[in-house]
Amino acid sequence: MAPVDRYGITIPFDRIPLHAQRELVGELPDLGYTDAWSSEADATDAFTPLALASVWAPALRLGTAIVPAYTRGPALLAQSVGTMAQAAPGRFALGVGASSNIIVERWNGIPFVDPYQRVRDTVRFLKQALTGEKVTEDYETFRVKGFRLGAAAVPEQPVPILVAALRKGMLDLAGREGDGAIVNWLSADDVATVAPIVRAHGADKEIVARIFVAPSEDTETVRAQARYAVAAYVNVPVYAAFHEWLGRGPQLQPVWEAWKAGDRAAALEAITDDVVDELVVHGSYDECRAHVQRYVDNGVTTPVLAVLPLGGVDVTEAVRRLGPA
Repeated sequence: MAPVDRYGITIPFDRIPLHAQRELVGELPDLGYTDAWSSEADATDAFTPLALASVWAPALRLGTAIVPAYTRGPALLAQSVGTMAQAAPGRFALGVGASSNIIVERWNGIPFVDPYQRVRDTVRFLKQALTGEKVTEDYETFRVKGFRLGAAAVPEQPVPILVAALRKGMLDLAGREGDGAIVNWLSADDVATVAPIVRAHGADKEIVARIFVAPSEDTETVRAQARYAVAAYVNVPVYAAFHEWLGRGPQLQPVWEAWKAGDRAAALEAITDDVVDELVVHGSYDECRAHVQRYVDNGVTTPVLAVLPLGGVDVTEAVRRLGPA
């Protein structure tokens, strides 16, 4: 692979108990990984695995990809960020985003309204609160009165704030008010569409991409199993709008129609091999590395692999063999 400054992996690893991951996380720097990024949906929270990794592998940079802007109050989010930044000074980056109506509204009972404004307000609040200043502000989507982050949680070094972004408005926000963007569930070719919007605000803006990888040559099995993961995302309204904006609407229209009609089997069948191959990296290890490199060539500065246990993939072996070292 061509050199890249940062190379990440998603933690915690699938199908391995969190307490049993210490050895593998500790190996990551020697395997060539520079970063470990967490996520937060329906399993572990975003911060606990990173807190463990800060001790298990103190050379790694750590990041959240992502923390929803809705599911923690502004002050609590600032406390969590400050705590992680104190645990790993100079090695923590916050990824924050709107998430989706599924996670925010259905699962957490919080109205999913004004997502752009909520993320913008959260970024603005955090940039002020993490300095240790007292914050009293009426934002468009929430109000903060007299909050000051305690000295024990004020970061020793500035924390980069990256915005999870899909379409143009949020991508523009990521470049204008954040330190970069986090992108997700897109093809290598799609990066060439989204990256310039972020970089219009500075060539140094970071673009983190979570890239789903299943290093297996059992192509039929991988495609069949990957359809479930693809369907779970492309039928979420924010991701449906994203892929329609990218021009994938004609390919996915039959999927959306079947899904809305309640015919899950037909929706899965309507996901073409081309769509799976664009959104999930699979094949031999060499083929996977070459595919990830295409993301980098098109503008990703920090590829973050998310290993999918499809087609008989052993997660531990995959993490070790995909490492750039």
